[in-house]
Amino acid sequence: MIRVLIADDHPIVRQGLKQILTDEADVCVAAEAASGYEVMRLIRKTRLDIVVLDFSMPGPSGLDLLKQSKKEKPKLPVLVLSIHPEEQYAIRAIKAGASGYLSKNSASEDLIYAIRKVAAGGAFVTATTAEQMAQELQAPTAPTPHEILSDREYEIFHLIFGGKTPKEIAGALSLSPKTVSTYRSRILKKMHLKNNAELMHYAFEHRLAH
Repeated sequence: MIRVLIADDHPIVRQGLKQILTDEADVCVAAEAASGYEVMRLIRKTRLDIVVLDFSMPGPSGLDLLKQSKKEKPKLPVLVLSIHPEEQYAIRAIKAGASGYLSKNSASEDLIYAIRKVAAGGAFVTATTAEQMAQELQAPTAPTPHEILSDREYEIFHLIFGGKTPKEIAGALSLSPKTVSTYRSRILKKMHLKNNAELMHYAFEHRLAH
């Protein structure tokens, strides 16, 4: 039996995932988490075979939460199930320790397949992500400005072009508004941009915004 931790802050999403998984004879939902803090508490005390992790939750989230969970339980596989398109986060997530990355727009059959494969010790990537990774390996090129950002900078960059205010970003990432402002300045400097308008234009130009 594959014991799954479902980590998502939306009760309706968790209920939907539970419904999908309970129809499978070899899969059971062992625990649920609605915040990054609950994820860390549960992986310490619950016997699990896989974590199905949303990237946007209260408390530690995203790449930070992924890294924390892998540091705490390095052998516990994590499948990221995110609203963010693959081109935005998949490769970063895999580099940070995820065993797979799947968009929430994916079919339920893909989710079941990914859970079984990752729980068995394999890795799951879609054809789109595999192609991106192959291109990086076969034809290394100079990184684009957003690729040189640290994981935290990239996360804040993504939230800025997603329309979040500094206060909202601070709340989402458990940072102070002043720290968010410092990160924003660093991001603009690294990317040779002057303001949020140019940052938004860059995101659309590079098809990072949808």
